[in-house]
Amino acid sequence: MAQKIAVSCDLAVILHTQPTIEICTEVKARNIIPGEKISKYVDRILVIENKQITSPFILPLYANGVPTILFKSIRGKLGNENSHHLTLFGQTVLPESLTLTDEFILIAYFFKPYTLLSLFGVSAQELTDRPIDLNLLSLQRSVELQERLLNAGSLEDMIALLDDFIFSLITNAKTESPIIKYATTQIANDPSKESLVAVQKELHITERTFQRMFERNIGIAPNLYRRICQFNSAFTQLNNRKHHKLSDIAFQNGYADQSHYIRSFREFTNITPKEYLHFGEEG
Repeated sequence: MAQKIAVSCDLAVILHTQPTIEICTEVKARNIIPGEKISKYVDRILVIENKQITSPFILPLYANGVPTILFKSIRGKLGNENSHHLTLFGQTVLPESLTLTDEFILIAYFFKPYTLLSLFGVSAQELTDRPIDLNLLSLQRSVELQERLLNAGSLEDMIALLDDFIFSLITNAKTESPIIKYATTQIANDPSKESLVAVQKELHITERTFQRMFERNIGIAPNLYRRICQFNSAFTQLNNRKHHKLSDIAFQNGYADQSHYIRSFREFTNITPKEYLHFGEEG
C-alpha cells in the first residue's frame, strides 16, 4: 500500500506548491536556485529523486500560474495519457496527476509567467491545459538534449545540460512584452480585484486589448490569472498552517467569505481544504 507523506510545499511541487505526494518509499526533494545566466527567465528549479519504488508514485498537479519544463528519467502517465521524458507545460488550470511506476529522477524548471512566447515562439494559449512533448516544437537541440539527459552520469550533469539548453533559447529569445511583464508582477504581488482594475487603468489600454495580450502571452484571461495567484497565496498559508480557521485564510486573501474560498479551492484541486489537510496528515 502506498504511504502518504506531507513534505514542505516548496519541495514537492510540479505545477503548484503541493506538499502532499503519494509515495511508497523515501523521496529526496530539493529546490535549486537558478544560475545567473538563466535567472531572468527561470524562477526556480525543483528536483525529486526516488531510487526505490514498489508501487505507483502519484503526484497531483495544480495550477500555479507559470509555464514549466519537466524532465523525467522514465516515462509515466499524465492523467490517462502517456507522458514523455521532456514535457513543456503552459498554464495548468484543471487539476491533473502524474503517475510514475519505477525509480526516477524528476527535474522541473519553473519559468516566469510571461516567457512562453518569447522563449519558445508559441502562443501561450495553445498550451493551456495541453502540455506537449518538447521535441514536437522542433526546437534546436531538443532531441539531442533528451538523449544526453537520459545518458547523463549524474544529477549535476543533467542540471548543466538543461541550463545550457535554456540559455541557448534565451540567446535567441524575442523581447517579452513589457506590459505583460509588469502586469503579471503586479497582480501576483496583489491578486485582488481592485489591483487588476488599477493595473489596467495604469497601462491605459482597453479591457479587450488587455485580455488579448494576456491570452497570447500568458495563456489565460487576466482575471483567471489573478484568481490563480489568489489561490496560490491562500494555498501557501494553508500549507504553513498559519491560521486558526479557514475563514481567516479566506478574508486575508480577499475572498468574500469562507464558502467562496472553499469553492475556489475545489475548482483548482477537486477537493476541499479540509480534505486536502486530512490527506496530508494520513500515515
